[in-house]
Amino acid sequence: MRVLYFSRDYTSHDHRFLNALAESGHEIYSARLERRGSPLEDRLLPANVKQVVWEGGTKPVPRGEYPLYARHFQHVLEQIRPDVVHAGPVQDAALVAAMAGADPLVTMSWGYDMLVDARSTQALEADTRFVIQRSSMMVVDCDAVKNAVSGFGFDMPRVVQFPWGVDLNHFQPESLRICRKQFGWPEERFVVLSLRAWEPIYDVATIVEGFIQAVRVDPSLYLVLLGGGSQRDQLQQRLTEAGVMKTVLFGGRIAYQQLPCYYQAADLYASASLTDGSSVSLLEAFACGTPALVSDIPGNREWLDEGGEGWFFPVGDADMVEEKILLAAGNRSQLPNMGHLARKRVERYANWKENFPKLIEAYEMAIQYQRSLP
Repeated sequence: MRVLYFSRDYTSHDHRFLNALAESGHEIYSARLERRGSPLEDRLLPANVKQVVWEGGTKPVPRGEYPLYARHFQHVLEQIRPDVVHAGPVQDAALVAAMAGADPLVTMSWGYDMLVDARSTQALEADTRFVIQRSSMMVVDCDAVKNAVSGFGFDMPRVVQFPWGVDLNHFQPESLRICRKQFGWPEERFVVLSLRAWEPIYDVATIVEGFIQAVRVDPSLYLVLLGGGSQRDQLQQRLTEAGVMKTVLFGGRIAYQQLPCYYQAADLYASASLTDGSSVSLLEAFACGTPALVSDIPGNREWLDEGGEGWFFPVGDADMVEEKILLAAGNRSQLPNMGHLARKRVERYANWKENFPKLIEAYEMAIQYQRSLP
Protein backbone atom coordinates (compact mmCIF):
# COMPACT_ATOMS: atom_id res chain seq x y z
CA MET A 1 0.00 0.00 0.00
CA ARG A 2 1.29 3.44 -0.94
CA VAL A 3 0.31 6.03 1.69
CA LEU A 4 0.63 9.80 1.39
CA TYR A 5 0.65 11.36 4.87
CA PHE A 6 -0.25 15.06 4.61
CA SER A 7 -0.17 17.35 7.65
CA ARG A 8 -0.15 21.07 8.32
CA ASP A 9 3.42 21.15 9.70
CA TYR A 10 5.77 18.62 11.30
CA THR A 11 5.11 18.06 14.99
CA SER A 12 5.87 15.42 17.59
CA HIS A 13 2.49 13.89 16.80
CA ASP A 14 3.35 13.66 13.10
CA HIS A 15 6.63 11.99 14.03
CA ARG A 16 4.69 9.49 16.16
CA PHE A 17 2.48 8.45 13.24
CA LEU A 18 5.22 8.50 10.61
CA ASN A 19 7.56 6.46 12.78
CA ALA A 20 4.93 3.75 13.18
CA LEU A 21 4.03 3.88 9.50
CA ALA A 22 7.71 3.56 8.57
CA GLU A 23 7.78 0.23 10.40
CA SER A 24 4.53 -1.02 8.88
CA GLY A 25 6.05 -2.39 5.69
CA HIS A 26 4.06 -0.02 3.48
CA GLU A 27 5.43 2.66 1.13
CA ILE A 28 5.11 5.95 3.00
CA TYR A 29 5.36 9.52 1.68
CA SER A 30 5.19 12.63 3.87
CA ALA A 31 4.14 16.13 2.82
CA ARG A 32 3.48 19.21 4.90
CA LEU A 33 1.27 22.13 3.97
CA GLU A 34 3.39 24.82 5.59
CA ARG A 35 6.32 25.57 7.84
CA ARG A 36 5.87 27.95 10.76
CA GLY A 37 8.75 29.65 12.55
CA SER A 38 10.94 27.54 14.82
CA PRO A 39 10.77 23.75 14.42
CA LEU A 40 7.92 22.06 16.26
CA GLU A 41 9.77 18.73 16.10
CA ASP A 42 13.56 18.47 15.98
CA ARG A 43 13.75 14.77 15.11
CA LEU A 44 14.33 13.94 11.46
CA LEU A 45 11.76 12.09 9.41
CA PRO A 46 11.90 8.38 10.23
CA ALA A 47 13.87 6.12 7.93
CA ASN A 48 11.88 4.69 5.02
CA VAL A 49 9.61 7.75 4.86
CA LYS A 50 10.01 9.69 1.62
CA GLN A 51 9.78 13.47 1.96
CA VAL A 52 7.64 15.08 -0.74
CA VAL A 53 9.21 18.22 -2.18
CA TRP A 54 6.55 20.51 -3.59
CA GLU A 55 5.42 24.14 -3.51
CA GLY A 56 4.10 23.76 0.04
CA GLY A 57 5.93 23.10 3.28
CA THR A 58 8.31 26.06 3.17
CA LYS A 59 6.39 28.97 4.75
CA PRO A 60 3.06 29.85 6.38
CA VAL A 61 0.15 29.51 3.94
CA PRO A 62 -2.79 31.96 4.25
CA ARG A 63 -6.22 30.34 3.95
CA GLY A 64 -6.93 32.45 0.89
CA GLU A 65 -4.16 30.60 -0.95
CA TYR A 66 -5.53 27.11 -0.24
CA PRO A 67 -7.10 26.79 -3.73
CA LEU A 68 -3.71 27.55 -5.30
CA TYR A 69 -1.96 24.98 -3.12
CA ALA A 70 -4.70 22.47 -3.87
CA ARG A 71 -3.80 22.75 -7.54
CA HIS A 72 -0.15 22.19 -6.65
CA PHE A 73 -1.18 19.21 -4.51
CA GLN A 74 -2.99 17.72 -7.50
CA HIS A 75 0.41 17.39 -9.18
CA VAL A 76 1.72 15.58 -6.07
CA LEU A 77 -1.17 13.13 -6.32
CA GLU A 78 -0.51 12.58 -10.03
CA GLN A 79 3.18 11.90 -9.41
CA ILE A 80 2.86 9.61 -6.37
CA ARG A 81 -0.49 7.98 -7.19
CA PRO A 82 -1.11 6.96 -3.57
CA ASP A 83 -3.50 4.17 -2.66
CA VAL A 84 -4.73 6.33 0.20
CA VAL A 85 -4.21 9.90 1.42
CA HIS A 86 -4.08 10.49 5.17
CA ALA A 87 -4.67 14.18 5.97
CA GLY A 88 -5.40 16.42 8.95
CA PRO A 89 -6.26 18.67 10.69
CA VAL A 90 -9.66 18.99 9.07
CA GLN A 91 -9.77 22.66 8.06
CA ASP A 92 -6.26 22.95 6.58
CA ALA A 93 -4.31 19.91 5.35
CA ALA A 94 -7.44 17.78 4.92
CA LEU A 95 -9.22 20.71 3.25
CA VAL A 96 -6.43 21.17 0.70
CA ALA A 97 -6.34 17.42 0.06
CA ALA A 98 -10.12 17.34 -0.46
CA MET A 99 -9.97 20.37 -2.77
CA ALA A 100 -7.28 18.55 -4.77
CA GLY A 101 -9.57 15.55 -5.21
CA ALA A 102 -7.65 13.09 -3.02
CA ASP A 103 -9.50 9.77 -3.09
CA PRO A 104 -9.69 7.72 -0.99
CA LEU A 105 -9.19 10.33 1.71
CA VAL A 106 -8.72 9.34 5.35
CA THR A 107 -9.24 12.50 7.39
CA MET A 108 -7.75 12.50 10.89
CA SER A 109 -9.13 14.96 13.40
CA TRP A 110 -6.66 16.60 15.75
CA GLY A 111 -9.32 17.29 18.37
CA TYR A 112 -9.57 21.07 18.38
CA ASP A 113 -10.45 21.13 14.67
CA MET A 114 -13.74 19.33 15.32
CA LEU A 115 -14.35 20.48 18.91
CA VAL A 116 -13.71 24.20 18.33
CA ASP A 117 -12.89 25.25 14.76
CA ALA A 118 -15.62 23.23 13.03
CA ARG A 119 -18.41 25.58 14.14
CA SER A 120 -16.48 28.71 15.11
CA THR A 121 -17.42 30.59 11.91
CA GLN A 122 -19.72 29.96 8.98
CA ALA A 123 -16.73 29.69 6.66
CA LEU A 124 -14.99 27.06 8.79
CA GLU A 125 -18.24 25.14 9.21
CA ALA A 126 -18.63 25.08 5.43
CA ASP A 127 -15.02 23.91 5.03
CA THR A 128 -15.62 21.16 7.59
CA ARG A 129 -18.71 19.93 5.76
CA PHE A 130 -16.80 19.96 2.47
CA VAL A 131 -14.02 17.79 3.90
CA ILE A 132 -16.34 15.37 5.68
CA GLN A 133 -18.46 14.87 2.57
CA ARG A 134 -15.33 13.95 0.60
CA SER A 135 -13.74 11.69 3.22
CA SER A 136 -13.88 7.94 2.82
CA MET A 137 -12.99 7.45 6.49
CA MET A 138 -12.65 9.64 9.57
CA VAL A 139 -10.12 8.88 12.32
CA VAL A 140 -10.84 10.26 15.80
CA ASP A 141 -9.22 9.84 19.21
CA CYS A 142 -12.13 10.06 21.65
CA ASP A 143 -15.92 10.03 22.07
CA ALA A 144 -16.12 13.84 22.16
CA VAL A 145 -14.61 14.14 18.69
CA LYS A 146 -16.64 11.21 17.37
CA ASN A 147 -19.82 12.93 18.55
CA ALA A 148 -18.73 16.13 16.81
CA VAL A 149 -18.20 14.22 13.56
CA SER A 150 -21.61 12.60 13.98
CA GLY A 151 -23.11 16.07 14.30
CA PHE A 152 -22.07 16.73 10.70
CA GLY A 153 -23.96 13.67 9.50
CA PHE A 154 -20.99 11.45 8.73
CA ASP A 155 -21.70 7.72 8.45
CA MET A 156 -20.58 6.33 11.83
CA PRO A 157 -19.49 2.88 10.51
CA ARG A 158 -16.81 4.79 8.59
CA VAL A 159 -15.33 6.30 11.76
CA VAL A 160 -12.31 4.60 13.33
CA GLN A 161 -11.62 5.63 16.92
CA PHE A 162 -8.47 5.11 18.96
CA PRO A 163 -6.42 7.31 21.31
CA TRP A 164 -3.04 8.26 19.90
CA GLY A 165 -1.54 6.63 22.98
CA VAL A 166 2.01 6.56 24.29
CA ASP A 167 5.12 4.44 24.06
CA LEU A 168 4.89 2.59 27.36
CA ASN A 169 8.54 1.59 27.16
CA HIS A 170 9.68 5.20 26.86
CA PHE A 171 7.28 6.64 29.45
CA GLN A 172 7.58 4.60 32.65
CA PRO A 173 7.29 5.27 36.39
CA GLU A 174 10.56 5.86 38.21
CA SER A 175 11.59 7.13 41.64
CA LEU A 176 11.15 10.86 42.16
CA ARG A 177 14.63 11.05 43.64
CA ILE A 178 16.48 10.05 40.47
CA CYS A 179 15.34 12.94 38.27
CA ARG A 180 14.98 15.46 41.08
CA LYS A 181 18.61 14.98 41.95
CA GLN A 182 19.50 15.49 38.29
CA PHE A 183 17.48 18.72 38.15
CA GLY A 184 18.52 19.94 41.57
CA TRP A 185 14.97 20.04 42.91
CA PRO A 186 14.75 19.51 46.70
CA GLU A 187 12.81 16.41 47.71
CA GLU A 188 10.58 18.39 50.04
CA ARG A 189 9.23 20.45 47.15
CA PHE A 190 5.77 19.60 45.83
CA VAL A 191 6.22 19.93 42.08
CA VAL A 192 3.34 20.87 39.76
CA LEU A 193 4.16 20.29 36.09
CA SER A 194 2.54 22.09 33.16
CA LEU A 195 3.70 21.56 29.59
CA ARG A 196 0.85 22.76 27.41
CA ALA A 197 1.68 25.49 24.92
CA TRP A 198 1.41 29.06 26.20
CA GLU A 199 -1.54 29.89 23.98
CA PRO A 200 -5.10 30.96 24.91
CA ILE A 201 -6.70 27.60 24.07
CA TYR A 202 -4.59 25.86 26.74
CA ASP A 203 -5.30 28.51 29.39
CA VAL A 204 -2.00 28.10 31.24
CA ALA A 205 -2.83 31.43 32.91
CA THR A 206 -5.42 29.64 35.08
CA ILE A 207 -2.78 27.17 36.29
CA VAL A 208 -0.44 30.07 37.03
CA GLU A 209 -3.10 32.02 38.92
CA GLY A 210 -4.15 29.00 40.96
CA PHE A 211 -0.52 28.26 41.78
CA ILE A 212 0.12 31.85 42.90
CA GLN A 213 -2.74 31.57 45.38
CA ALA A 214 -1.69 28.10 46.55
CA VAL A 215 2.00 28.84 47.08
CA ARG A 216 1.07 31.67 49.44
CA VAL A 217 -0.57 29.02 51.61
CA ASP A 218 2.05 26.29 51.11
CA PRO A 219 5.57 27.62 50.36
CA SER A 220 6.80 24.10 49.53
CA LEU A 221 5.03 24.26 46.15
CA TYR A 222 7.07 24.54 42.95
CA LEU A 223 5.70 25.13 39.44
CA VAL A 224 7.48 23.85 36.33
CA LEU A 225 6.29 25.44 33.09
CA LEU A 226 7.59 23.72 29.96
CA GLY A 227 6.86 24.68 26.38
CA GLY A 228 6.54 28.06 24.70
CA GLY A 229 4.08 30.35 23.03
CA SER A 230 2.70 33.83 22.54
CA GLN A 231 1.72 34.30 26.21
CA ARG A 232 5.21 33.86 27.64
CA ASP A 233 5.69 37.54 28.57
CA GLN A 234 2.20 37.75 30.04
CA LEU A 235 2.77 34.71 32.26
CA GLN A 236 6.20 35.87 33.40
CA GLN A 237 4.87 39.32 34.21
CA ARG A 238 2.05 37.92 36.34
CA LEU A 239 4.40 35.64 38.28
CA THR A 240 6.87 38.48 38.78
CA GLU A 241 4.16 40.85 40.00
CA ALA A 242 3.01 38.17 42.46
CA GLY A 243 6.56 37.81 43.80
CA VAL A 244 6.72 34.05 43.28
CA MET A 245 9.23 33.68 40.44
CA LYS A 246 11.66 31.93 42.79
CA THR A 247 9.21 29.06 43.01
CA VAL A 248 8.76 28.72 39.23
CA LEU A 249 10.88 27.20 36.48
CA PHE A 250 10.40 28.29 32.87
CA GLY A 251 11.97 25.30 31.16
CA GLY A 252 11.21 26.00 27.50
CA ARG A 253 10.61 23.22 24.98
CA ILE A 254 11.98 19.84 26.05
CA ALA A 255 13.24 17.15 23.70
CA TYR A 256 11.16 13.99 23.50
CA GLN A 257 13.94 11.86 25.01
CA GLN A 258 14.04 14.05 28.13
CA LEU A 259 10.29 14.26 28.75
CA PRO A 260 9.89 11.14 30.93
CA CYS A 261 12.27 12.49 33.54
CA TYR A 262 10.17 15.63 33.99
CA TYR A 263 6.97 13.63 34.41
CA GLN A 264 8.73 11.31 36.85
CA ALA A 265 10.11 14.22 38.88
CA ALA A 266 6.70 15.87 39.24
CA ASP A 267 4.16 15.19 41.95
CA LEU A 268 1.22 16.46 39.90
CA TYR A 269 0.57 17.11 36.20
CA ALA A 270 -1.72 20.08 35.49
CA SER A 271 -3.64 21.16 32.41
CA ALA A 272 -6.32 23.86 32.09
CA SER A 273 -7.03 23.31 28.40
CA LEU A 274 -10.32 24.77 27.19
CA THR A 275 -10.76 21.85 24.80
CA ASP A 276 -9.04 18.53 24.18
CA GLY A 277 -9.47 15.17 22.61
CA SER A 278 -7.39 12.49 24.28
CA SER A 279 -4.53 14.66 25.49
CA VAL A 280 -1.23 12.94 24.72
CA SER A 281 0.61 14.81 27.47
CA LEU A 282 -2.00 13.63 29.99
CA LEU A 283 -1.48 10.05 28.84
CA GLU A 284 2.31 10.47 29.03
CA ALA A 285 1.97 11.72 32.61
CA PHE A 286 -0.22 8.74 33.48
CA ALA A 287 2.28 6.35 31.86
CA CYS A 288 4.94 7.78 34.18
CA GLY A 289 2.70 7.24 37.20
CA THR A 290 1.97 10.94 37.74
CA PRO A 291 -1.54 11.90 38.93
CA ALA A 292 -3.26 14.80 37.19
CA LEU A 293 -5.24 17.95 37.86
CA VAL A 294 -7.16 18.84 34.70
CA SER A 295 -10.01 20.96 33.43
CA ASP A 296 -13.42 19.31 33.51
CA ILE A 297 -14.01 18.87 29.78
CA PRO A 298 -15.37 15.83 27.87
CA GLY A 299 -12.00 14.69 26.50
CA ASN A 300 -10.47 14.58 30.00
CA ARG A 301 -13.50 12.90 31.57
CA GLU A 302 -12.87 9.87 29.35
CA TRP A 303 -9.53 9.29 31.11
CA LEU A 304 -9.79 10.37 34.71
CA ASP A 305 -12.06 9.63 37.65
CA GLU A 306 -12.24 12.25 40.39
CA GLY A 307 -10.09 11.08 43.28
CA GLY A 308 -8.88 8.11 41.26
CA GLU A 309 -6.14 9.11 38.83
CA GLY A 310 -6.39 12.74 39.89
CA TRP A 311 -8.81 15.65 40.13
CA PHE A 312 -10.92 17.99 38.00
CA PHE A 313 -11.60 21.71 38.24
CA PRO A 314 -14.15 23.81 36.31
CA VAL A 315 -12.75 25.47 33.20
CA GLY A 316 -11.06 28.77 34.05
CA ASP A 317 -11.56 28.40 37.81
CA ALA A 318 -8.24 29.44 39.42
CA ASP A 319 -9.72 29.26 42.92
CA MET A 320 -10.50 25.58 42.41
CA VAL A 321 -7.03 25.01 40.95
CA GLU A 322 -5.63 26.42 44.20
CA GLU A 323 -7.91 24.20 46.28
CA LYS A 324 -7.03 21.02 44.37
CA ILE A 325 -3.27 21.72 44.37
CA LEU A 326 -3.38 22.16 48.14
CA LEU A 327 -5.51 19.01 48.44
CA ALA A 328 -2.95 17.02 46.46
CA ALA A 329 -0.01 18.48 48.38
CA GLY A 330 -1.72 17.68 51.66
CA ASN A 331 -2.28 14.06 50.67
CA ARG A 332 1.11 13.07 49.29
CA SER A 333 0.85 9.58 50.73
CA GLN A 334 -2.10 8.87 48.39
CA LEU A 335 -0.31 9.95 45.22
CA PRO A 336 1.65 6.74 44.55
CA ASN A 337 -1.58 4.71 44.51
CA MET A 338 -3.23 7.28 42.23
CA GLY A 339 -0.21 7.11 39.95
CA HIS A 340 -0.50 3.32 39.89
CA LEU A 341 -4.14 3.62 38.77
CA ALA A 342 -3.10 6.09 36.09
CA ARG A 343 -0.43 3.75 34.74
CA LYS A 344 -2.90 0.86 34.65
CA ARG A 345 -5.39 2.94 32.68
CA VAL A 346 -2.96 3.79 29.89
CA GLU A 347 -1.67 0.22 29.81
CA ARG A 348 -5.22 -0.91 29.18
CA TYR A 349 -6.43 1.75 26.75
CA ALA A 350 -3.55 3.86 25.42
CA ASN A 351 -0.78 1.47 24.42
CA TRP A 352 0.42 3.03 21.18
CA LYS A 353 1.77 -0.23 19.75
CA GLU A 354 -1.59 -1.92 20.26
CA ASN A 355 -3.67 1.04 19.04
CA PHE A 356 -1.72 1.97 15.91
CA PRO A 357 -2.86 -1.02 13.76
CA LYS A 358 -6.34 0.52 13.78
CA LEU A 359 -4.98 3.25 11.52
CA ILE A 360 -3.93 0.66 8.95
CA GLU A 361 -7.42 -0.82 9.23
CA ALA A 362 -8.82 2.65 8.45
CA TYR A 363 -6.68 2.83 5.32
CA GLU A 364 -7.83 -0.61 4.16
CA MET A 365 -11.46 0.26 4.86
CA ALA A 366 -11.08 3.49 2.87
CA ILE A 367 -9.77 1.58 -0.13
CA GLN A 368 -12.59 -0.95 0.11
CA TYR A 369 -15.15 1.85 0.40
CA GLN A 370 -13.77 3.57 -2.69
CA ARG A 371 -13.99 0.32 -4.68
CA SER A 372 -17.58 -0.22 -3.56
CA LEU A 373 -18.79 3.06 -5.03
CA PRO A 374 -20.56 2.95 -8.39
